Amino acid sequence: MDQAGLINNIVFASTTIDKGRKNLTTDSFEHAGRLFYEEGISAALDTFKNAQTSTDPQTMILVELSFLRQDLQFCDESDTITRSSLTQAIQSFEDSLRSLKTVENNTLYKAAETTYPTASKYRYHGFPRDAIHLACAAHRTRLQNSLRTPGINMIEKAVLTQRAANMPTIQAAYAEKQKKALANERNPN
Repeated sequence: MDQAGLINNIVFASTTIDKGRKNLTTDSFEHAGRLFYEEGISAALDTFKNAQTSTDPQTMILVELSFLRQDLQFCDESDTITRSSLTQAIQSFEDSLRSLKTVENNTLYKAAETTYPTASKYRYHGFPRDAIHLACAAHRTRLQNSLRTPGINMIEKAVLTQRAANMPTIQAAYAEKQKKALANERNPN
């Protein structure tokens, strides 16, 4: 599926999940709520799986970013902790899209690469641990923390698990772009 289709699917999934959650807490709409919720969760899981099979870091980032934006839109205004976490994640992935643009310009990226220390803690498989790597690592931790929350049902945990699994896939695909951009410059370990 193309990038636009995946993003449309994730918006549909988020909207349907939200509708389901709202109906679950409304008398006499619980059954409809459960059906909407399950349909949305299923659509989200399928979309995140399809995004991962694309192995395109931009596609995977945009799908995750769309889901995060929808979560923020549907998040209660009084839930300041969750809103803050979502806002941070959104900012991190927006920054990562900037890195993705830079890595496409070999000359620019070769120059940018020299601004990163060579110590391993600043590197991902020898490449700069830049905005994409930082966003993926932080978000994977955020998702894994959510997986530890008691009371989350197993179908929602499957979505969280898939989203967490997409983070190293993004990093590996991006590292290939870094490798290409830095070709003939150095041999990363």
